[in-house]
Amino acid sequence: MDLIKIAEEAFAQNKTYPRFQPGDTITVSYRIKEGNKERIQQYRGVVIKISGEGAKKRFTVRKMSDNIGVERIFPMESPFIDSIVVNKYGKVRRAKLYYLRALTGKKARIKERRLKPSEQAELAAGK
Repeated sequence: MDLIKIAEEAFAQNKTYPRFQPGDTITVSYRIKEGNKERIQQYRGVVIKISGEGAKKRFTVRKMSDNIGVERIFPMESPFIDSIVVNKYGKVRRAKLYYLRALTGKKARIKERRLKPSEQAELAAGK
């Protein structure tokens, strides 16, 4: 048996999150510990890439904060992620949206992908 896989399965969180792709706008509720206090911070931005597989899967979210681009990488199996909400589905033709780093303002907008009622029901069911 592979000891690494056994250890990964033992520490797996088994949380379910909605399906999202690069180009989607999501809100990640992330638990932050400051001293002995704990609070939940909302981080809303565009998913620019998803990489890894299985327990090592991670995604990068980019947001603009006072005209400065801020990117953050979240591991999927992180115990600090409280919830993920998909705000808007984006229509893009690439898997890695690094070109957004060079764009600002209206040029950095992503078209919204409209979902059919059957697709909405499928995403709501979590398939």
